Amino acid sequence: MFAGIGLASVIAWAMGLFHIYTAGFGLLTAMLQRGVHLTFALVLIFMLYPFKPNWRWGRVLDALFVGLALLVGFYMAIYASPAKLTERALVGLSPLDLAIGALLVLLLLEATRRVCGNGLVILALVFICYAYFGRDLPSLLAHRGYGPVQIIEQVAFTTEGIYGIPLGVSATFIILFILFGAFLEKSGAGEFFVNMAYAIAGKSRSGPAMTAVLSSSLMGTISGSAAANVVTTGTFTIPLMKRVGYHPTVAGAIEAVASTGGQILPPVMGAAAFIMAEILGIAYGQVVIAAILPAVLYFVSVGLMVHLEAVKAGMKGMPKEQLPVLWVVLKQGFFYLIPLITIIYTLVVLFYSPTRAALLAIIVTVVVSYFSRQSRMTLRRILDALESGAKASLVVVAACATAGIIIGIVTMTGLGLRFSSLIVTASGGHLLLALLLTAVACLVLGMGLPTSAAYIITATLGAPVLVQLGLTPIAAHLFVLYYACISAITPPVAIAAYAASGLAQSPPIQTGFYATKFGIIAFVVPFMFAYGPELLLIGEPLAVIRAIVTALLGVWLLVGGVQGYVFRRINVLQRVVLLGGALFLIETGEFTDLIGLLLGLLVVVPQLFPNKSRSSGIPQY
Repeated sequence: MFAGIGLASVIAWAMGLFHIYTAGFGLLTAMLQRGVHLTFALVLIFMLYPFKPNWRWGRVLDALFVGLALLVGFYMAIYASPAKLTERALVGLSPLDLAIGALLVLLLLEATRRVCGNGLVILALVFICYAYFGRDLPSLLAHRGYGPVQIIEQVAFTTEGIYGIPLGVSATFIILFILFGAFLEKSGAGEFFVNMAYAIAGKSRSGPAMTAVLSSSLMGTISGSAAANVVTTGTFTIPLMKRVGYHPTVAGAIEAVASTGGQILPPVMGAAAFIMAEILGIAYGQVVIAAILPAVLYFVSVGLMVHLEAVKAGMKGMPKEQLPVLWVVLKQGFFYLIPLITIIYTLVVLFYSPTRAALLAIIVTVVVSYFSRQSRMTLRRILDALESGAKASLVVVAACATAGIIIGIVTMTGLGLRFSSLIVTASGGHLLLALLLTAVACLVLGMGLPTSAAYIITATLGAPVLVQLGLTPIAAHLFVLYYACISAITPPVAIAAYAASGLAQSPPIQTGFYATKFGIIAFVVPFMFAYGPELLLIGEPLAVIRAIVTALLGVWLLVGGVQGYVFRRINVLQRVVLLGGALFLIETGEFTDLIGLLLGLLVVVPQLFPNKSRSSGIPQY
């Protein structure tokens, strides 16, 4: 059973077991917990992601990096003791401390380059240079400037840098949920969710695409990376969509949009929910509750988009005999729903900590797997889940740690206040213009980054100014999260769309633009809850209900305008009218809602009573 096991597998098992043990029997001190977490990740990254695979000295260099990572890890573990922290607070850092700190930064940047690409590394280096050359910059960005010693101390030896909140959330919450996802996958839950999606949506014209949306969003909410989820679920959803008639570009775009949507889908939200709760200092359940309706609007829009795409193309649903029967699927795998119900109930109703809830869900997953002979979590499967979860966490660990460098620099230099001042000045204090400028900044800053890193950076720079201009903190943070996430489907750096294009064998840029089209609601929803916090379930019940109804109508008008189809094709003028109505429904005021509804009726009513002689002949719903 254990033949052919490598050292990396053993280390991955140890990493998974370490986090499960500390979740069950008590976390270590903050610096030590985060330090062990990061050391495990660095060692695995240097072992699994070679410097240059075909270079004869590459493995030697990788072994050197592993040794240095262990050295730094042991040193920082000693440094994290209360006695050493007190000593350094009194006498400052020694030359050896500074050397170890500099080595930690270099090792982290190299590890991040290997698993996340150059984008985040370049961004971190830009911020380090900003800290060093501050006095030489234009007055708007200038600061006193900091030397290497001060920079290393800030980013490597405080809880405001590498060992800050992002890595802390990764070391306590995120890693447990990634392990939970791995246990679910190894127990066979992935196949159950896909079959359930087919049983529910397969008969529809857009059945395969709906299946992709459902399955990819469910798996994407746990993965923490839209692009990573695309290459996981897209391997079976994209070929199926192509086989039933979707153009390769459209199939790739739908998968990219669904996987990206998983990053904003409660309860996990690609790990961003945990970080958001920690930053805002509120209960995790509050974040989940606030994020529910915006996520519903997103997926209603995407569902309508892909359905109308199928209707316009004259597609048909899958034959009944090729589809699984829902009650049979549920009978065979109902127990896979128990861990999900457990995690939602413990978080939202019982207000357990995310760490405790995830640990309980892992235990429940193992227990319920014995309801079926095929799904039983044997020792081999448990070890596979530990290994898979540990390896899947590496991108998030590296991203969170490197994002900590950026946050440390922002804190040290006061850049956050300068950025807020710049937005306020450029917008003249007008909320709409400030939202637009912040949205563009978040799209740019989030390009090419994993969800957690994209959110951390944009929340650090973009959210404070929105709060300053009157948004509630939760609305401001969800706003920047949405725009940080949809950078994954927004050209020119639409990494989720480009990953999907590789599987669909479609042009990358074209796939990116189609993904932007299908996910256009994600550009609108943040403005909807910014102007109407009722969509975050904040306010009087009647106001919340009215906001939900008008928002759903606005989504319908928006989709119809973008697709050029309501009950049948519409002309350009009608599309413009529908889009105008959708925009008026963004504002939650009664007058703007009335205008939006009237504009919608101008197009919808004639569609209900068509002139048969001018009927387009396009198949109906």
